Amino acid sequence: MKSKNIVQLLLFLLCSIASTKGQNCTHIFSGKIEDFHDKSPIVGATILINSQNKFTTSDVEGKFIIENICSGKVSIEISHVACETKIIEVDVTKNMYKIIDLEHHVEELNEVSVKANLNKKTQTAQETLLKTDIIEKYTSASLGDALKDISGVSSLNTGNTIVKPVINGMHSSRVLISFNNVRLHDQEWGIEHAPNIDINAATSISVIKGANALQYGGDAIGGVVIINPDRSIKSDTLYGKTIISQQDNGNLFSATSSLHAVFKSPWYIDGQASYKRAGDFNAANYNLTNTGINSRSFTIGTGFKRFDKGFELFYSNLYNELGILSASHIGNVVDLVNAINSDIPFIAEDFSYDINNPKQKVTHQLFKANAFQRYKGFGKVTLQYDYQNNRRLEFDKRRGENKNLQAVDLALKTHTLKGDVILDAKTTNTYKFGFSAGYQNNFSDPVTKVRRLIPDYDRVTFGAYAVGNFKFNDFIIEAGLRYDMDYTNAKKFYLKSRWDAQGYAEDFSDIVIDDDVSGSQILTNPIFTFHNISASVGTTYMLNTNNSFIVNYGLANRAPNAAELFSDGLHHSAARFEIGDLRLNPETANRVGISYLLEKSKFDAAIEVFYNYVSDYIYLEPSGIETTIRGSFPVWKYKQINAQLFGIDTNLTYAFNGNISFGNKMAYINGRDLSEKRALIDVPPFKTVSNIKYAKENWNNFYVAIEHEYNARQNNYPDNNFDTFIPTTGEYETVDISTPPGAYHLLHFNTGVQFSLSETSLALNLFIRNLSNTAYRNYMNQQRFYADDLGRSIQIQLKINY
Repeated sequence: MKSKNIVQLLLFLLCSIASTKGQNCTHIFSGKIEDFHDKSPIVGATILINSQNKFTTSDVEGKFIIENICSGKVSIEISHVACETKIIEVDVTKNMYKIIDLEHHVEELNEVSVKANLNKKTQTAQETLLKTDIIEKYTSASLGDALKDISGVSSLNTGNTIVKPVINGMHSSRVLISFNNVRLHDQEWGIEHAPNIDINAATSISVIKGANALQYGGDAIGGVVIINPDRSIKSDTLYGKTIISQQDNGNLFSATSSLHAVFKSPWYIDGQASYKRAGDFNAANYNLTNTGINSRSFTIGTGFKRFDKGFELFYSNLYNELGILSASHIGNVVDLVNAINSDIPFIAEDFSYDINNPKQKVTHQLFKANAFQRYKGFGKVTLQYDYQNNRRLEFDKRRGENKNLQAVDLALKTHTLKGDVILDAKTTNTYKFGFSAGYQNNFSDPVTKVRRLIPDYDRVTFGAYAVGNFKFNDFIIEAGLRYDMDYTNAKKFYLKSRWDAQGYAEDFSDIVIDDDVSGSQILTNPIFTFHNISASVGTTYMLNTNNSFIVNYGLANRAPNAAELFSDGLHHSAARFEIGDLRLNPETANRVGISYLLEKSKFDAAIEVFYNYVSDYIYLEPSGIETTIRGSFPVWKYKQINAQLFGIDTNLTYAFNGNISFGNKMAYINGRDLSEKRALIDVPPFKTVSNIKYAKENWNNFYVAIEHEYNARQNNYPDNNFDTFIPTTGEYETVDISTPPGAYHLLHFNTGVQFSLSETSLALNLFIRNLSNTAYRNYMNQQRFYADDLGRSIQIQLKINY
């Protein structure tokens, strides 16, 4: 070594020794590690001071001591196997004693759950969790399409792009949808009003069957769909994802991309955007004219999140332009009868990207501000405000100067304030309390120059709930109670002929404001106030680590919505007249569910049975035809009966070995109209789906799977057929609007492979739906009267994680 280098080394060592001698390294740092919630000691936590190479562990009382600490600022890392690691900075100037809290409680609660229950919203209800890998299969589809992956969940379709989830036979206002902890308000009453959610904004989706999630609402007679965006907060990270898809059927192109940045604070900001465009889709044997889609959406969120406190600002914007099958809009009674009786649609033109009338244009905006604070030995308090603006335009086939003017123009604005308190200081029991208060305004713009289907109204809601979760050895018990008030104040015009036909002159004379409005109309001011009580109780019993039973009961009350009360006119997208009834009462549902869950290394099974009795069940029933200057359309009226639904859902998977697995899902529902002693309308038929999959992880995660789907004919249905007069023949002819289509089999195929490129992964997938190009009609598709469902679809998907 050169003499110059030796001198430099000696000088460095001398300076280091002098610096060390100048420091006071006789301080003692001691303290106690406690659980944040109940202040119980945490045993075996590691306390590490990296800069001074000193560490120790906490004893049976949670206490620790580290000696010979040098003065100055030091960073101390506290970790435990069941806790989130915590880093604190202290300025050591003397002996110090500090009590340090760790988050330990959540992991302890999860220990009592079987593997499949982790991350669920409730531990005592029939709940299924869709994770990211399943959701990504449907990146170019809809929320309703993805939810059909769950046994017992089907869909109510208006064509192939307007898809509403159906949970155990219940849909629309009976299914509550929560997106990022905001209840969705988007005119959900319409059968052809799809949820305004971009599925690509979700990383997981929970489906809770029945009214066993009272904190989300008391009127979820069918169930709750909880959509969760990405909220993983990993300090000082930047990551994202892009998925691009191309499908031959409809020439559908879709792209979605998300980016998440988390700073050390930990402040975070994330964003997501999607685009989807398709032209006319194809059935097996012909083009489905005017069924294209043009969709775009984005979300952006920012905030600050630590375990003990945080806040969030979030905004989402979604725009959908959706074509309605041209053949579903007819011009007279003869055309209607012929269209329903025909095997092919009256209109089947060449492929086009054009979206003409009839169509929908829907814009949904959501803004949320949320803040929370945790208190030691107490729990968590959350306060949230959210605002939604839903604008719905529906376009009919009109002539003359109004041909491009919307026929329905609805603006729904909703403000909600909610607060929640979670008391989780004890490891065995937790309690949740909360309230929500909302104001909603619906404006039906008269610019349409046609009678308004839904009137202007103001709505005020208030709800409060309490839920307790208790652990007793191998039992988990959850019980809750909720109160809801619903006040609606509307201004509604009635034709005098309709007013008299409904028998309102005698029963509702007190709500008439003006009984002689131009055009033979009556102006009324209907005001309704409903008070509802909901309750739930459930238990989970762990037989052992592999077997568990869940039993739950839910009482739910749902007030009739504005459409059920006030509808009075042509619902253009649905191509039918809808007539509401001011005499409707709230629905009351009593639902019992029993589940058995088995989880072993090779075999998993979930078997769920349910019985749901609904008094004053509200439904739409066809009752005839009404002819206007725009054509002849079926008339559907809202009615009220007592109903029951019972059924069974199963989900089985078996791994033959490390590469080959088999799965089967099955759902059966029986619905009865107890008042009329007949079958209930619009109940999904029996369905079973089986798949076999081969996967080879060391072949770049290669997999290949084939799936068989069988949909039975719905043999339990009411006879709602009616006779209509045919002017061209001078005779009456029966309009068969009830007979379900036949059973059918479908084959689906998918395969994929994944590559790792440094810190980036790339996946390529191929999906083929309806492999054999089968022609079929689904009983739950409202356009089955006019055309077949989709033919073969081949889709290529490229996914990049970075």
